[in-house]
Amino acid sequence: MLQLSVILPTYNERANIARMVERLDAALQGYAWEAIFVDDNSPDGTADVARTIAREDPRIRVIERIGRRGLASAAIEGMCASAAPIVAVMDADGQHDPVLLPQMYEALTSGDYDVAYASRFAEGASTEAWGRPDRVKASGIANAIARRVTGVDLSDPMSGYFMLHGTTLRADAHRLSGVGFKILLDILATVDRPLRVKEFPLNFAARMDGESKLDRTVVFEFLIGLYDKWLGRIIPTRFALFGTVGALGVLVQFAVLWLVLSVILRERFVYGHWAVGETTFTIANTIAAFAAMTFNFVLNNELTYADKRLRGLFPLIKGWAKFGLTCSAGILANIASADALKRMHVNDVVAVLVGIVIASVWNFALSSKFVWGKYG
Repeated sequence: MLQLSVILPTYNERANIARMVERLDAALQGYAWEAIFVDDNSPDGTADVARTIAREDPRIRVIERIGRRGLASAAIEGMCASAAPIVAVMDADGQHDPVLLPQMYEALTSGDYDVAYASRFAEGASTEAWGRPDRVKASGIANAIARRVTGVDLSDPMSGYFMLHGTTLRADAHRLSGVGFKILLDILATVDRPLRVKEFPLNFAARMDGESKLDRTVVFEFLIGLYDKWLGRIIPTRFALFGTVGALGVLVQFAVLWLVLSVILRERFVYGHWAVGETTFTIANTIAAFAAMTFNFVLNNELTYADKRLRGLFPLIKGWAKFGLTCSAGILANIASADALKRMHVNDVVAVLVGIVIASVWNFALSSKFVWGKYG
Protein backbone atom coordinates (compact mmCIF):
# COMPACT_ATOMS: atom_id res chain seq x y z
CA MET A 1 0.00 0.00 0.00
CA LEU A 2 1.31 3.43 -1.01
CA GLN A 3 2.74 5.30 1.99
CA LEU A 4 4.57 8.33 0.66
CA SER A 5 4.59 10.50 -2.43
CA VAL A 6 7.61 12.72 -3.15
CA ILE A 7 6.81 15.73 -5.34
CA LEU A 8 9.70 17.16 -7.35
CA PRO A 9 8.96 20.32 -9.36
CA THR A 10 11.41 20.56 -12.25
CA TYR A 11 12.58 22.94 -14.94
CA ASN A 12 15.63 22.05 -17.02
CA GLU A 13 16.74 19.24 -14.69
CA ARG A 14 17.39 16.58 -17.35
CA ALA A 15 20.82 15.63 -16.02
CA ASN A 16 19.61 15.24 -12.43
CA ILE A 17 16.54 13.01 -12.82
CA ALA A 18 18.17 9.55 -12.90
CA ARG A 19 20.51 10.34 -10.02
CA MET A 20 17.65 11.67 -7.91
CA VAL A 21 15.63 8.48 -8.50
CA GLU A 22 18.66 6.42 -7.41
CA ARG A 23 19.03 8.51 -4.24
CA LEU A 24 15.32 8.18 -3.43
CA ASP A 25 15.50 4.42 -3.92
CA ALA A 26 18.46 4.16 -1.56
CA ALA A 27 16.92 6.41 1.10
CA LEU A 28 13.44 4.86 1.07
CA GLN A 29 14.27 1.17 1.27
CA GLY A 30 11.37 -0.60 2.99
CA TYR A 31 8.83 2.11 2.19
CA ALA A 32 6.07 2.05 -0.42
CA TRP A 33 6.77 5.30 -2.21
CA GLU A 34 6.30 7.11 -5.50
CA ALA A 35 7.97 10.14 -7.03
CA ILE A 36 5.99 12.64 -9.10
CA PHE A 37 8.07 14.92 -11.31
CA VAL A 38 6.04 18.03 -12.11
CA ASP A 39 7.79 19.59 -15.08
CA ASP A 40 7.01 23.03 -16.50
CA ASN A 41 7.58 21.97 -20.11
CA SER A 42 11.37 22.15 -19.84
CA PRO A 43 13.03 22.80 -23.20
CA ASP A 44 15.87 20.41 -22.27
CA GLY A 45 13.53 17.40 -22.30
CA THR A 46 13.37 16.81 -18.54
CA ALA A 47 9.88 15.29 -18.79
CA ASP A 48 11.00 12.83 -21.49
CA VAL A 49 13.85 11.60 -19.31
CA ALA A 50 11.45 11.06 -16.40
CA ARG A 51 8.98 9.26 -18.68
CA THR A 52 11.75 6.94 -19.91
CA ILE A 53 12.54 5.94 -16.32
CA ALA A 54 8.81 5.56 -15.54
CA ARG A 55 8.46 2.91 -18.27
CA GLU A 56 10.74 0.64 -16.23
CA ASP A 57 9.85 1.88 -12.74
CA PRO A 58 6.11 2.23 -11.93
CA ARG A 59 6.98 4.28 -8.84
CA ILE A 60 7.87 7.19 -11.10
CA ARG A 61 5.16 9.49 -12.47
CA VAL A 62 5.32 12.61 -14.63
CA ILE A 63 3.09 15.66 -14.89
CA GLU A 64 4.12 17.95 -17.73
CA ARG A 65 2.51 21.36 -17.47
CA ILE A 66 1.94 23.37 -20.64
CA GLY A 67 1.43 27.12 -20.58
CA ARG A 68 1.96 27.62 -16.86
CA ARG A 69 4.98 27.92 -14.62
CA GLY A 70 5.95 28.36 -11.01
CA LEU A 71 7.52 26.23 -8.31
CA ALA A 72 4.76 26.76 -5.75
CA SER A 73 1.90 25.98 -8.13
CA ALA A 74 3.76 22.91 -9.43
CA ALA A 75 4.16 21.62 -5.87
CA ILE A 76 0.47 22.13 -5.15
CA GLU A 77 -0.56 20.38 -8.37
CA GLY A 78 1.72 17.43 -7.66
CA MET A 79 0.52 16.99 -4.08
CA CYS A 80 -3.12 17.12 -5.14
CA ALA A 81 -2.43 14.50 -7.83
CA SER A 82 -1.26 11.92 -5.32
CA ALA A 83 -3.33 9.38 -3.40
CA ALA A 84 -0.59 8.87 -0.81
CA PRO A 85 -1.57 9.69 2.78
CA ILE A 86 1.66 11.65 3.24
CA VAL A 87 3.28 13.90 0.65
CA ALA A 88 6.71 15.49 0.55
CA VAL A 89 8.11 18.29 -1.59
CA MET A 90 11.79 18.61 -2.42
CA ASP A 91 14.09 19.84 -5.17
CA ALA A 92 15.35 17.50 -7.87
CA ASP A 93 18.74 19.20 -8.13
CA GLY A 94 20.44 17.34 -5.27
CA GLN A 95 20.53 20.20 -2.76
CA HIS A 96 17.93 18.44 -0.59
CA ASP A 97 19.24 15.18 0.88
CA PRO A 98 16.63 12.35 0.61
CA VAL A 99 18.18 10.65 3.65
CA LEU A 100 15.93 12.86 5.83
CA LEU A 101 12.72 11.49 4.30
CA PRO A 102 12.37 8.42 6.57
CA GLN A 103 12.90 10.56 9.68
CA MET A 104 10.34 13.08 8.52
CA TYR A 105 7.89 10.30 7.67
CA GLU A 106 8.24 8.69 11.11
CA ALA A 107 7.66 12.07 12.79
CA LEU A 108 4.35 12.48 10.96
CA THR A 109 3.12 8.91 11.44
CA SER A 110 3.84 9.16 15.17
CA GLY A 111 0.80 11.44 15.44
CA ASP A 112 2.78 14.14 17.24
CA TYR A 113 3.31 16.44 14.24
CA ASP A 114 1.38 17.80 11.27
CA VAL A 115 4.37 19.06 9.27
CA ALA A 116 8.03 18.06 9.10
CA TYR A 117 10.54 20.21 7.30
CA ALA A 118 14.28 20.51 6.71
CA SER A 119 15.90 23.75 7.89
CA ARG A 120 19.10 25.27 6.56
CA PHE A 121 19.44 27.35 9.73
CA ALA A 122 18.51 24.94 12.54
CA GLU A 123 21.10 23.85 15.08
CA GLY A 124 23.25 21.21 13.41
CA ALA A 125 22.43 22.35 9.87
CA SER A 126 25.04 23.49 7.37
CA THR A 127 25.17 25.52 4.16
CA GLU A 128 28.94 25.23 3.71
CA ALA A 129 28.69 22.75 0.83
CA TRP A 130 26.37 25.16 -0.98
CA GLY A 131 29.28 27.53 -1.49
CA ARG A 132 27.02 30.57 -1.85
CA PRO A 133 27.42 32.86 1.18
CA ASP A 134 25.56 35.58 -0.71
CA ARG A 135 22.50 33.33 -1.06
CA VAL A 136 22.78 32.29 2.59
CA LYS A 137 22.69 35.93 3.67
CA ALA A 138 19.79 36.73 1.32
CA SER A 139 17.84 33.71 2.60
CA GLY A 140 18.39 34.84 6.18
CA ILE A 141 17.00 38.29 5.40
CA ALA A 142 14.02 36.80 3.53
CA ASN A 143 13.28 34.50 6.47
CA ALA A 144 13.32 37.43 8.89
CA ILE A 145 10.88 39.38 6.70
CA ALA A 146 8.65 36.33 6.28
CA ARG A 147 8.49 35.71 10.03
CA ARG A 148 7.58 39.32 10.74
CA VAL A 149 4.90 39.61 8.04
CA THR A 150 3.25 36.20 8.43
CA GLY A 151 3.87 35.43 12.08
CA VAL A 152 5.31 32.00 11.17
CA ASP A 153 8.01 31.43 13.81
CA LEU A 154 10.41 28.89 12.28
CA SER A 155 14.14 29.05 11.70
CA ASP A 156 13.66 28.54 7.95
CA PRO A 157 10.05 29.22 6.81
CA MET A 158 11.44 29.70 3.29
CA SER A 159 12.50 26.05 3.12
CA GLY A 160 11.47 24.15 0.00
CA TYR A 161 11.89 20.70 1.60
CA PHE A 162 8.99 19.54 3.73
CA MET A 163 6.41 16.80 4.35
CA LEU A 164 2.80 16.84 5.53
CA HIS A 165 -0.42 14.84 5.52
CA GLY A 166 -2.18 14.92 2.17
CA THR A 167 -5.51 15.74 3.83
CA THR A 168 -3.99 18.85 5.42
CA LEU A 169 -2.85 20.09 2.02
CA ARG A 170 -6.05 19.28 0.15
CA ALA A 171 -8.30 20.89 2.78
CA ASP A 172 -6.83 24.31 2.06
CA ALA A 173 -5.39 23.87 -1.44
CA HIS A 174 -8.07 26.16 -2.89
CA ARG A 175 -6.95 28.96 -0.56
CA LEU A 176 -3.25 28.75 -1.38
CA SER A 177 -1.91 31.50 -3.58
CA GLY A 178 0.56 29.35 -5.52
CA VAL A 179 2.64 32.48 -6.08
CA GLY A 180 6.41 32.47 -6.07
CA PHE A 181 8.77 29.86 -4.73
CA LYS A 182 7.90 29.26 -1.08
CA ILE A 183 4.96 26.90 -0.78
CA LEU A 184 5.71 25.90 2.86
CA LEU A 185 5.33 29.52 3.95
CA ASP A 186 2.11 29.73 1.94
CA ILE A 187 0.70 26.64 3.68
CA LEU A 188 1.68 27.72 7.20
CA ALA A 189 0.25 31.20 6.68
CA THR A 190 -3.01 29.88 5.15
CA VAL A 191 -4.13 27.01 7.39
CA ASP A 192 -6.28 28.45 10.17
CA ARG A 193 -5.47 25.93 12.87
CA PRO A 194 -1.96 25.88 14.37
CA LEU A 195 0.15 23.14 12.81
CA ARG A 196 2.57 21.13 14.92
CA VAL A 197 5.91 21.38 13.13
CA LYS A 198 8.97 19.17 13.51
CA GLU A 199 12.26 20.67 12.34
CA PHE A 200 15.19 18.68 10.94
CA PRO A 201 18.66 20.19 10.36
CA LEU A 202 19.65 20.05 6.69
CA ASN A 203 23.10 19.91 5.19
CA PHE A 204 22.27 22.01 2.17
CA ALA A 205 24.37 20.85 -0.77
CA ALA A 206 25.46 22.29 -4.08
CA ARG A 207 23.45 21.43 -7.18
CA MET A 208 24.34 18.13 -8.86
CA ASP A 209 24.11 19.69 -12.31
CA GLY A 210 22.59 22.60 -14.22
CA GLU A 211 21.69 26.10 -13.09
CA SER A 212 19.40 27.31 -10.34
CA LYS A 213 15.69 27.65 -11.13
CA LEU A 214 15.68 30.89 -9.13
CA ASP A 215 16.04 33.59 -11.77
CA ARG A 216 16.46 37.35 -11.36
CA THR A 217 12.80 37.77 -10.42
CA VAL A 218 12.99 35.60 -7.29
CA VAL A 219 13.13 38.56 -4.88
CA PHE A 220 10.17 40.14 -6.64
CA GLU A 221 8.22 36.87 -6.51
CA PHE A 222 9.00 36.54 -2.80
CA LEU A 223 7.58 40.00 -2.16
CA ILE A 224 4.44 39.41 -4.21
CA GLY A 225 3.96 36.13 -2.39
CA LEU A 226 3.89 38.05 0.89
CA TYR A 227 1.56 40.62 -0.68
CA ASP A 228 -0.79 37.88 -1.84
CA LYS A 229 -1.10 36.48 1.69
CA TRP A 230 -1.48 39.96 3.18
CA LEU A 231 -3.67 41.89 0.75
CA GLY A 232 -4.35 39.50 -2.15
CA ARG A 233 -7.96 38.93 -1.15
CA ILE A 234 -8.65 42.67 -1.19
CA ILE A 235 -6.95 43.56 -4.47
CA PRO A 236 -6.13 40.59 -6.77
CA THR A 237 -2.38 40.12 -6.96
CA ARG A 238 -2.03 40.13 -10.75
CA PHE A 239 -4.16 43.25 -11.08
CA ALA A 240 -2.04 44.94 -8.41
CA LEU A 241 1.12 43.98 -10.30
CA PHE A 242 -0.27 45.21 -13.59
CA GLY A 243 -1.25 48.46 -11.93
CA THR A 244 2.20 48.85 -10.37
CA VAL A 245 3.85 48.35 -13.74
CA GLY A 246 1.38 50.83 -15.21
CA ALA A 247 2.33 53.37 -12.55
CA LEU A 248 5.97 52.98 -13.51
CA GLY A 249 4.87 53.40 -17.12
CA VAL A 250 3.39 56.76 -16.13
CA LEU A 251 6.84 57.89 -15.05
CA VAL A 252 8.29 56.60 -18.31
CA GLN A 253 5.68 58.46 -20.35
CA PHE A 254 6.37 61.73 -18.55
CA ALA A 255 10.13 61.18 -18.83
CA VAL A 256 9.94 60.56 -22.58
CA LEU A 257 7.56 63.49 -23.05
CA TRP A 258 10.01 65.75 -21.21
CA LEU A 259 12.91 64.33 -23.23
CA VAL A 260 11.20 64.98 -26.57
CA LEU A 261 9.94 68.47 -25.73
CA SER A 262 12.76 69.89 -23.62
CA VAL A 263 15.84 68.14 -24.99
CA ILE A 264 14.99 67.44 -28.63
CA LEU A 265 12.70 70.39 -29.33
CA ARG A 266 14.32 72.56 -26.64
CA GLU A 267 11.02 73.85 -25.27
CA ARG A 268 10.44 74.96 -21.67
CA PHE A 269 7.78 73.90 -19.16
CA VAL A 270 6.31 77.05 -17.60
CA TYR A 271 3.39 77.35 -15.16
CA GLY A 272 2.11 73.84 -15.84
CA HIS A 273 2.22 74.12 -19.66
CA TRP A 274 4.65 73.48 -22.48
CA ALA A 275 5.12 76.47 -24.74
CA VAL A 276 4.30 74.45 -27.85
CA GLY A 277 1.41 74.15 -30.25
CA GLU A 278 -1.29 71.52 -29.95
CA THR A 279 0.08 69.44 -32.85
CA THR A 280 3.60 69.39 -31.45
CA PHE A 281 2.32 68.34 -28.03
CA THR A 282 0.21 65.56 -29.54
CA ILE A 283 3.13 64.16 -31.55
CA ALA A 284 5.43 64.25 -28.53
CA ASN A 285 2.82 62.62 -26.29
CA THR A 286 2.23 59.91 -28.92
CA ILE A 287 5.92 59.04 -28.90
CA ALA A 288 5.88 59.00 -25.10
CA ALA A 289 2.79 56.77 -25.00
CA PHE A 290 4.36 54.18 -27.31
CA ALA A 291 7.58 54.21 -25.27
CA ALA A 292 5.55 53.62 -22.11
CA MET A 293 3.62 50.81 -23.82
CA THR A 294 6.85 49.04 -24.75
CA PHE A 295 8.19 49.47 -21.23
CA ASN A 296 4.96 48.05 -19.77
CA PHE A 297 5.06 45.04 -22.09
CA VAL A 298 8.63 44.13 -21.13
CA LEU A 299 8.05 44.51 -17.39
CA ASN A 300 4.70 42.72 -17.41
CA ASN A 301 6.24 39.86 -19.35
CA GLU A 302 9.08 39.54 -16.83
CA LEU A 303 7.11 40.08 -13.63
CA THR A 304 3.31 40.21 -13.81
CA TYR A 305 3.05 37.22 -16.13
CA ALA A 306 6.28 35.47 -15.11
CA ASP A 307 4.42 32.15 -15.00
CA LYS A 308 3.44 32.64 -18.66
CA ARG A 309 6.55 34.51 -19.74
CA LEU A 310 7.16 34.81 -23.47
CA ARG A 311 10.67 33.71 -24.45
CA GLY A 312 12.65 33.97 -27.65
CA LEU A 313 12.88 36.75 -30.20
CA PHE A 314 9.88 35.77 -32.33
CA PRO A 315 7.47 35.14 -29.43
CA LEU A 316 8.53 38.46 -27.89
CA ILE A 317 7.99 40.37 -31.13
CA LYS A 318 4.65 38.62 -31.64
CA GLY A 319 3.68 39.30 -28.03
CA TRP A 320 4.68 42.95 -28.32
CA ALA A 321 2.60 43.28 -31.48
CA LYS A 322 -0.41 41.67 -29.77
CA PHE A 323 0.10 43.87 -26.74
CA GLY A 324 0.21 46.92 -28.99
CA LEU A 325 -2.89 45.79 -30.86
CA THR A 326 -4.94 45.07 -27.75
CA CYS A 327 -3.80 48.31 -26.17
CA SER A 328 -4.24 50.40 -29.32
CA ALA A 329 -7.72 51.54 -28.35
CA GLY A 330 -6.39 52.42 -24.93
CA ILE A 331 -3.54 54.38 -26.45
CA LEU A 332 -5.95 56.24 -28.72
CA ALA A 333 -8.16 57.01 -25.73
CA ASN A 334 -5.08 58.11 -23.82
CA ILE A 335 -3.88 60.44 -26.55
CA ALA A 336 -7.32 61.71 -27.58
CA SER A 337 -8.47 62.53 -24.05
CA ALA A 338 -5.19 64.24 -23.21
CA ASP A 339 -5.38 66.21 -26.46
CA ALA A 340 -8.99 67.24 -25.79
CA LEU A 341 -8.14 68.41 -22.30
CA LYS A 342 -5.12 70.26 -23.68
CA ARG A 343 -7.43 72.12 -26.06
CA MET A 344 -9.60 73.01 -23.06
CA HIS A 345 -6.48 74.54 -21.45
CA VAL A 346 -6.33 71.93 -18.71
CA ASN A 347 -2.98 71.53 -16.98
CA ASP A 348 -0.76 69.28 -19.11
CA VAL A 349 0.06 66.93 -16.22
CA VAL A 350 -3.64 66.43 -15.46
CA ALA A 351 -4.40 65.89 -19.16
CA VAL A 352 -1.81 63.12 -19.47
CA LEU A 353 -2.89 61.44 -16.21
CA VAL A 354 -6.54 61.34 -17.24
CA GLY A 355 -5.57 59.69 -20.52
CA ILE A 356 -3.53 57.07 -18.71
CA VAL A 357 -6.33 56.19 -16.28
CA ILE A 358 -8.86 55.78 -19.10
CA ALA A 359 -6.53 53.42 -20.94
CA SER A 360 -5.45 51.28 -17.97
CA VAL A 361 -8.59 49.16 -17.44
CA TRP A 362 -8.88 48.34 -21.13
CA ASN A 363 -5.22 47.40 -21.32
CA PHE A 364 -5.40 44.98 -18.40
CA ALA A 365 -8.57 43.23 -19.52
CA LEU A 366 -7.53 42.53 -23.10
CA SER A 367 -3.82 41.94 -22.64
CA SER A 368 -4.53 39.37 -19.91
CA LYS A 369 -6.74 37.48 -22.35
CA PHE A 370 -5.03 37.83 -25.71
CA VAL A 371 -1.32 38.25 -24.94
CA TRP A 372 -0.64 36.03 -21.92
CA GLY A 373 -3.98 34.25 -21.59
CA LYS A 374 -5.93 31.60 -23.45
CA TYR A 375 -5.49 33.30 -26.80
CA GLY A 376 -1.90 34.42 -26.16
